[in-house]
Amino acid sequence: MPLRQRLENLPVGQKLLAALLVLLATVLLVANLTFISAAYWISQESMAPQALQTIGRLLNNPSLTQQALQSPSKAQALLEELHSYAPLRAAAVYDAKGELLAQLQHGDRLKLPNHFERIDNWRENEYRSTQVVVLHDPHDSGTGHLLLVASSELPGAFYTGTLTASLGILVFSVLLWLVVARQIKRLITQPIYQLEELSRQVTREENYSLRAGPGNHDEIGSLAEAFNTMLSRIEAREQQLKRARDDSDAAYAQAQGLAEETRHTNRKLELEVQVRSKIEKKLTGFQNYLNSIIDSMPSALIALDEQLYVTQWNQEASALSGTPLDEALNQPIFLAFAPLKPFLPQLKSTVEQHTVAKIERVTWVKDDTASHYALTFYPLMGGAGRGVVIRIDDITQRLSLEEMMVQSEKMLSVGGLAAGMAHEINNPLGAILHNVQNIRRRLSADLPKNVDYAAEVGIDLQTVNRYLSGREIPQLLEGIQHAGGRAAKIVTHMLSFSRRSKREMAPCDLPALIDQAVEIAGNDFDLAIGFDFKGQAIVRQFDPALGPVPGTANELEQVLLNLLKNAAQAIHQRPEGSEPGRITLRTRLNPPWAEIQVEDNGIGMSENVRKRTFEPFFTTKEIGQGTGLGLSVSYFIITNNHKGQMEVQSAVGQGTCFTLRLPLVGAVAGYPVTHLET
Repeated sequence: MPLRQRLENLPVGQKLLAALLVLLATVLLVANLTFISAAYWISQESMAPQALQTIGRLLNNPSLTQQALQSPSKAQALLEELHSYAPLRAAAVYDAKGELLAQLQHGDRLKLPNHFERIDNWRENEYRSTQVVVLHDPHDSGTGHLLLVASSELPGAFYTGTLTASLGILVFSVLLWLVVARQIKRLITQPIYQLEELSRQVTREENYSLRAGPGNHDEIGSLAEAFNTMLSRIEAREQQLKRARDDSDAAYAQAQGLAEETRHTNRKLELEVQVRSKIEKKLTGFQNYLNSIIDSMPSALIALDEQLYVTQWNQEASALSGTPLDEALNQPIFLAFAPLKPFLPQLKSTVEQHTVAKIERVTWVKDDTASHYALTFYPLMGGAGRGVVIRIDDITQRLSLEEMMVQSEKMLSVGGLAAGMAHEINNPLGAILHNVQNIRRRLSADLPKNVDYAAEVGIDLQTVNRYLSGREIPQLLEGIQHAGGRAAKIVTHMLSFSRRSKREMAPCDLPALIDQAVEIAGNDFDLAIGFDFKGQAIVRQFDPALGPVPGTANELEQVLLNLLKNAAQAIHQRPEGSEPGRITLRTRLNPPWAEIQVEDNGIGMSENVRKRTFEPFFTTKEIGQGTGLGLSVSYFIITNNHKGQMEVQSAVGQGTCFTLRLPLVGAVAGYPVTHLET
């Protein structure tokens, strides 16, 4: 096992003691090395040079050196005087010629140079302190030299003292380590061992009532308190678990009793679930069926909650508003269906007062087409909460049919009146026309009987005719005959309302029939009443898919001629400077109808005038310019004789458009044309 892992596995106390031991050994080693190094440096840098300088100053005294250069024995005697200096390791005396006279050795033997001139080279190879002192000879003018060699090595006493001090420090360190180890064991290791033993005892005995003894106010003491707190909580949890276990045993016993009842109940529930599943399937099918019914209704149905948010939205509502179901649900009604925003007060009143509100007629424009609708608001009450249901019915066709029914009723009533009036007027009218014809015959000079009777009474018939011509009597008779003929024509139209006759239907080519009516209208114009086709632009828009249509050609031609005359008169009544007159003639296949439209850009008509357009004897023209029967007869021909429809759309200053609808029957589908009873 590696040393590091062994150290990591040591107990905490041993780790602390080992660390302390390493610390003391390191301090001791560093202190000794520092002490020895300092002593050596002091001796090397201070003691040896200072000793040599001291010896040199002593020898420089003439009383000591004046005899040394005279003989080797005296030089040896001088060196003997230096023998007592401890730092001195060697010494040599050289005469004035540089020859060696005497030398002194202490300790290890040094090989001193024999000649003074080689001292410099010798110094380079030695690692000792040297000193050369000049010696003067009073009897001779020459000078000698004294070579002193000192060592920086410490004396043995120094090493002995150093060793003694190191041993003392070591002993003191060991004693200090023992004292510290004892305190570590008492303060750290022993409390940890106690906690460890207590945890082992708790684990072994599962006795959570044990507690650690009070310790010091340090981390180990805090650890002991935390351990005691943990034991207290575990003991409380153990008691709770015991009580819960007892309660669970009691509950288990009770559950065993209820289990059998539960099994019986489950069997019942399974049966109920099966029944409920069948009921839910039926309810789902019924709900889908109701949704299909709601979506299939021609009316738009919208259900709102109390806050007027959409909860139900059928397909007709999506088609009418342009908002799909997923976008309309859970949206305010004024966002999902903007045209209903003006009716928010009525909707709120319906929710709050639980009353039904009806709006008989509203007009909404979509794709430049005006449609009429009836709105009904029903209060919604019950378990699902309060709200309101909106029903929107398209009454455009109904209004048109009602208008046509009213017109038909008017025509029927006028037809009955016209029949009686025609018979009453026909007799005197026939007498007037017959008498006018007789007056002309009685005044004619071509009849012999007239000439004979004039001669008999003595009157010149030619003179009488000149007088009558001078007084414009023939013109008056012509006016009477013309007025009578016009009255007879009116009576004929009136009789057509009440007379039912069999008409034989034949396939009619509508474009050819329209072109023939245009040609007739172009040849029959009267500027006095503002009827002139020569300045109008005729635009033809014929549907090529439309084939022959069953009808009576001369009657349809009469209707078209009336419409063309009315269009030309409406264009003629426009103010000067207006755009050029234009009459647009259209045919269109719109099963089960064939449609004919005559549209002009004339002065148009107001709504009140439009509603009375087909009434007999109703006209906006001046007296003498119209009888008010042209459109009435046309309406009667289309609706009664051809079982079709005729309607008009107009606005003041924007022109008028008449639409004729003729039933296709079987002509377009390839079946033979049937004969209709009229």
